[in-house]
Amino acid sequence: KPDYSYASMICQAIFSSSGKKSTLAEIYEWICTTYPFFKRNQQGWKNSIRHNLSLNAAFVRASRGEGVTGKGGYWMVDP
Repeated sequence: KPDYSYASMICQAIFSSSGKKSTLAEIYEWICTTYPFFKRNQQGWKNSIRHNLSLNAAFVRASRGEGVTGKGGYWMVDP
């Protein structure tokens, strides 16, 4: 397991994206690609990511905007 907190991995995922914003699915994908441990161990970590995004004040949610299709919004690190 990586030596990073979930909040730290979320920040890494968001900062590595273009526009410094990511959807939940993009955050999951980045974590699985960067830390293969999570690809092999599906149990519970996605719930922990959602929990951190929702309750940690460092993360803010933004809408996708007019005419942009897809489910959910973007997550960003609060400036």
